[in-house]
Amino acid sequence: MNFVFFVHSLVSDWNNGNAHFHRGIISELLSRGHGVRVYEPADSWSVSNLLATEGNSHVEGFRQAYPGLGSTAFATLDVPAMCRDADAIVVHEWNPPELLQAVGAFGQDWPQTVLLFHDTHHRAVSDPIYFDQLALDRFDGVLAYGRSLARVYEGKARNVWVWHEAADVKRFKPLVYEGPRKDLVWIGNWGDDERVAELQEFLIEPVRRLQLSAAVYGVRYPVAAGVTLRNAHIEYGGWLPNYQVPDTFARFKATMHIPRGPYVHRLPGIPTIRPFEALACGIPLVSAPWQDDEAMFTAGKDYLRAENGDEMAMHLQALMESQDLASALREHGLKTIHERHTCAHRVNELLAIVEQAYASK
Repeated sequence: MNFVFFVHSLVSDWNNGNAHFHRGIISELLSRGHGVRVYEPADSWSVSNLLATEGNSHVEGFRQAYPGLGSTAFATLDVPAMCRDADAIVVHEWNPPELLQAVGAFGQDWPQTVLLFHDTHHRAVSDPIYFDQLALDRFDGVLAYGRSLARVYEGKARNVWVWHEAADVKRFKPLVYEGPRKDLVWIGNWGDDERVAELQEFLIEPVRRLQLSAAVYGVRYPVAAGVTLRNAHIEYGGWLPNYQVPDTFARFKATMHIPRGPYVHRLPGIPTIRPFEALACGIPLVSAPWQDDEAMFTAGKDYLRAENGDEMAMHLQALMESQDLASALREHGLKTIHERHTCAHRVNELLAIVEQAYASK
């Protein structure tokens, strides 16, 4: 098949966690012999912020980490030329409504092409103005990365499929680190104050109480957040390229997942990419509460679940003291990822969805 992907950015993962999944899916499609063209806006905020804060070296780092993988940056839209001979077009939600309208118009002229809208955000419930601008009537369906999000689109899209994120296990895998490991690492963005209380309860206070050696990586940390981390003796490492995450996990004994508020309260059951990354890299994971109503993982076997800060501290202390517990979580988490949640699994699902959409035209 010939695929066209419109993404926010393949080159930059600065505040763009979707890059992991897109890179893994596109790499897997290419490895199977499918044709893939990838487009991203020339003025994407992820690339703009990456270049402004980190320079061009990490763009080169991406190219070295993903040889043969690339995208075409566009300043103006010419959808007929961009999508010529496409069997399927996948438009990610970090794109303007004008792009969806242009792709929908292309679909009218080329009805054999399957058009899919890929949603991996809470904007459908948190930004109704954006949602109302989506021109999905000409699309064959929506790929929603969780059942709760899929329900939002039921009755508003021709078809809705649940298409979870997954780990790129060709690159995200356990690595050996020979030096002394620190205790805890958390990788995530401070963002728009969506989890400030949770970060205080589940990360900062347990680290302070247990006097753990800890580090945090991410972007969009205000000055006050930096002061809070320093007061808790937590190292702040700034932005971490996604392709360096496996190396970073190897240098620590444990990590944690702290969901943002909208995914806990308004779109329950969606874990985001971080737990997939952690389990694929074989690092023990402790999570703040989230409702795994799709049975993606098994609490107590794939990861430990903490209902509050006290339980988080208890689980972290247990992991620091018990190698058997850490090993059991590592082995079970890896098994779950490789049996159910790799980009190869999701490509199988995507190919079946495209066939189903084509048959229903």
